[in-house]
Amino acid sequence: MKTELTLLVPMIRRFAFSLTGNQHDADDLLQNTVERVLAKGVPEDVDLNKWVFRVCRNLWIDEYRSRKVRQTAAESPELSQYSEVSAEHVMQQKLSLQQINTAMDVLPNDQRSIISLVAIQGMSYKEVAETLSVPLGTVMSRLARARASLSQCLKHEMESLSHEPA
Repeated sequence: MKTELTLLVPMIRRFAFSLTGNQHDADDLLQNTVERVLAKGVPEDVDLNKWVFRVCRNLWIDEYRSRKVRQTAAESPELSQYSEVSAEHVMQQKLSLQQINTAMDVLPNDQRSIISLVAIQGMSYKEVAETLSVPLGTVMSRLARARASLSQCLKHEMESLSHEPA
């Protein structure tokens, strides 16, 4: 299993990055995923490839929810002095990658994970349905909505950039 897991690491890393939009968070998510799979193992009747992506996605959902709780707490008036965000980090990314990441962030988690598995990992719709334990029709409809949302968001970004004064 360790050999198979080692071969999956690059794909898990790409998937984690597509979920998090940040290389540092993606690396943390990758590490947590590998640790969880090694510690808990894989059920006998489950494909390791599918199981690893499912574990990664579930860990990200847990982390995302935790961040929302922390963010809400940080926005409390008594904690407002601690909630400053560094603009330097935002400027480190190239504009086009930043636009795509922004567009991906707009997507709900279920759509983001499906488009990541299809577009970045190259999984078939059937493989995604099995990996995420959802019907094939659900994969197709969420993917269609995700693509439409991404297209609309990127179109809006391009229009706003073309209207900015030089």
